[in-house]
Amino acid sequence: MKQLIKPNKLNTGDLVATVSLSGSSAGRFPARYQHGKKQFEETFGVKIIEMPNSLKTNELYDNPQLRLDDMMTAFKNPEVKAILTNIGGDETIRLLRYMTDEHFEIIRNNPKIFLGMSDTTANHFMLMKAGLSSFYSPCTMFGFGENCGIVDITVQSVKKTLFSTDAIGQLPESKEFIVDRVYWDDKNDTWRQRTPTDGNHFIQGTKKVQGRLIGGCMELLTMMNGTSIYPAVDEFEDTILFVETSEEMPTPETFSYFLRNLGAMGVLERINGILFGRPGGDFTADEQDAKKEWLAKYKNFDEKLLKVCKEYGREDMPIITNMDFGHTVPQIILPYGVLTEIDPVNKTVSILENAVI
Repeated sequence: MKQLIKPNKLNTGDLVATVSLSGSSAGRFPARYQHGKKQFEETFGVKIIEMPNSLKTNELYDNPQLRLDDMMTAFKNPEVKAILTNIGGDETIRLLRYMTDEHFEIIRNNPKIFLGMSDTTANHFMLMKAGLSSFYSPCTMFGFGENCGIVDITVQSVKKTLFSTDAIGQLPESKEFIVDRVYWDDKNDTWRQRTPTDGNHFIQGTKKVQGRLIGGCMELLTMMNGTSIYPAVDEFEDTILFVETSEEMPTPETFSYFLRNLGAMGVLERINGILFGRPGGDFTADEQDAKKEWLAKYKNFDEKLLKVCKEYGREDMPIITNMDFGHTVPQIILPYGVLTEIDPVNKTVSILENAVI
């Protein structure tokens, strides 16, 4: 994997731009957006501004160019130090047909922090093609906009990753998580069920490995495969792949198809390790039995990982599952292209260098 440009760190008082590059939830659920904006500003001491189309609704689906224009406007504005996506969705990939060499050059020549998850995986790969490191992180409305507040592990991850030039160090593990639905159009909906968890699961590997981080949401990694922003197979050499699944809850069987595709492409033989985020879910307060059934399937994802890796002769490769990133709360931040170490003996995952300069 080629060395990526690291953006400048955030400082108190900096300007952060919000963008809606996929779904239009920020415009359709303004109270949720404003809550996330307020919490992010107050927690991290920055000032948020919206790009011209950030809070629009139907226009965003009808005009992908508007979303791309917002992203480019934010990158070109020297006063904007970071770009925060509002929410994911399922069609950010449509922006790609409007991107030219000039767009990639603008990104490369104006490096700054870019934050997001889920469908935003496509944007991360756009930035990676331009040569810029970005950050798989919560969004304004998911993770940063939770009505239970921004969880402490997430706050500390943001501060260590974005506000400091020190090496990030060992990644934390939560003792509980939230995967339940909140109705964004109901200001009084404060119910959030905490589920206990036993932290990271080191399911395979006996030797310490290092590699540069690459990955994202499984559904988007599948959607992007074969496009101009998907890396060549040899670019996966000596990387650590991080993967998570969305609230649409793809089955373990679907996950195994994704893994077999990576094996058939030659990706599995080139990577040094796999980090798997806690599978996403979407349950109401009345759906706790369904939630229990879904949680019981988590071990099936582990089984699929072990089975497919064995099929491709990678029983040696460290695999860690049940991690705190993706469609779960709390979330830690993962920086693309930054050197990371998996130590299966001491059961730690550590980012060995700084992510910002």
